[in-house]
Amino acid sequence: MSKDDKEPGYVLGTETDGTDSFDTITALVAADHEHDIKLRTMSWQKTACLLAGEQVCLAIMAQSWSLSVLGWVPGIITMILCGLLFWVTSITMHKYIMKHPHIMDICDFGYHVFGQSKAAYVFSAFMMLANNILLIGFHVLTGAKVLNTLSDHTLCTAVFSIITAVVGIVMSMPRTLQHISFMSMFSSACMGIAILLFLIFAGIEEAPLYGYRGNYPTDGPVKTYAFPLPGTTWVACMNAVLNITYLWVPQILFPTFISEMERPQDFPKALAVLAAISAVLFIVPSAIGFRYLGQYATAPAFGSLGVVSYKKSSFGFVIVPTLVIGVIYANVTGKFIYTRILGKSRHSHSHTVIGWSVWGIIMVGIWILGFVFAEIIPSMGDFLSLLSAAFDSFFGFIYFAVAYWQLNRGSLFKGLGKTALTLLNVFIMIVGLFLLGPGLYAAVEAIIADYSGSVTPAFTCANMAI
Repeated sequence: MSKDDKEPGYVLGTETDGTDSFDTITALVAADHEHDIKLRTMSWQKTACLLAGEQVCLAIMAQSWSLSVLGWVPGIITMILCGLLFWVTSITMHKYIMKHPHIMDICDFGYHVFGQSKAAYVFSAFMMLANNILLIGFHVLTGAKVLNTLSDHTLCTAVFSIITAVVGIVMSMPRTLQHISFMSMFSSACMGIAILLFLIFAGIEEAPLYGYRGNYPTDGPVKTYAFPLPGTTWVACMNAVLNITYLWVPQILFPTFISEMERPQDFPKALAVLAAISAVLFIVPSAIGFRYLGQYATAPAFGSLGVVSYKKSSFGFVIVPTLVIGVIYANVTGKFIYTRILGKSRHSHSHTVIGWSVWGIIMVGIWILGFVFAEIIPSMGDFLSLLSAAFDSFFGFIYFAVAYWQLNRGSLFKGLGKTALTLLNVFIMIVGLFLLGPGLYAAVEAIIADYSGSVTPAFTCANMAI
């Protein structure tokens, strides 16, 4: 048995210098299409739907709060800068994968980028699993919040979490991302409707009701400001920056998406669609929300609406993207575990009882873990900051700065354009290290503050409606 058969996640012995990448891709697609369950089937249009489904999410509605902490100038600059770095790092990632088309996920990517290191592979695997399962937990909690809000807390919150997890398990049964891309179209549409309704309601109501520093008008009339208000702490500012960064860093899933494309060389087309959608949806609704909510902005912004029917009408649509995004993360996580268990056996790509049983058990296990995290974590908002600092620092910045160096060794300063791009990637590395250092410190400080105050008990029945 070869080493690849023993360790299917590794890509030892399959490296390429890029000269035969397109021939390799053709061979990989042909081999995949001989299987009963075909993975490499997505067009760039379906990939664009999948990208939009993963990115058009509830986190958009937390950006008005970030602006309320940072003010217009630092907030908008941070958003634009994150968008620019997102594009640069994503293109670098794609170029690197085109040189190594056997890469199947972020773990393989880390293995290659750091000199074909098994330690880097194991580290990447641990980080990916932790990130994805915590995010699934966040979506379980969000689903419980939506159901609490819509039903006026007719059931115990833990029961609503169980309902969300069970529905998530059922929706996670398809094994190909192509099937999930169809769900993503509906997910994006529902999130778009939720955002549009929120903007309409925020504009027509006289004033917001709820704010973190007191209900309207206890904190004065609604106002906006260019820079942070006096008394705003560094930890609060850093968490607002991490909140923005989290929204703009989805690259942990991109290698898996690319590995299921029929023509992975077309990924930049899908990326361009996502970048255009993100540039509008990440900035415009946030700015409008800050304009009407001011210092009363909450995360998510639905919670600031003063009319209950407005809040329910807009927030209710979030249940669809909450489930679909959880399914996307579950699929990527499940494929990694599945491959490690079944390797290259026929069960991994055929309709067998063993194959589907293992897949089902993995999905149940992933969602149960997500449910447990959703119940025991006191503030998922602060844990999103922790995810951004601990994981996005690597999977959004550091990995791709190293990939750029690997791609351009020997020509880093060849010409003015290449020199400018090299300096930009040095900046990307610095940003990643900053998030990992001071950013992680700020996130941990916020979590400590949560635990020092009133902590929601685990598996609570308390009302968690917004």
